Amino acid sequence: MSIGNLKTEGNKGNNFPWQHKVLLGLQAIANNTSVVTPVMRIPTVTSHTGIGAVPVGTYSFSIANVGAAAGTVNGVSIPAGTTLNFDAGGAGNTLDGISFDATGTTFIVTKITA
Repeated sequence: MSIGNLKTEGNKGNNFPWQHKVLLGLQAIANNTSVVTPVMRIPTVTSHTGIGAVPVGTYSFSIANVGAAAGTVNGVSIPAGTTLNFDAGGAGNTLDGISFDATGTTFIVTKITA
């Protein structure tokens, strides 16, 4: 039994008008829901031993310090053996750029771009 099946006035005991309105509402939601179209993204892997940057508009990236010394990411010291992961988190979201300095060590940078 649903809330539309009341025996008060009008269509006593008739649930059709309420059910019909619910179905129309569900159809309106289905009609207005945009379909996500898959888009191919480009993965890249690079090795750096100096100053560099991840560009604005990157969907996700990772910086791994695989060298023996510390480097910096966005001005913050990153010890050897550390990996940083950044993800924009959703369809169409992108990240701001970030600078790094791998002088004296080695960074492996992986990123996903358009």
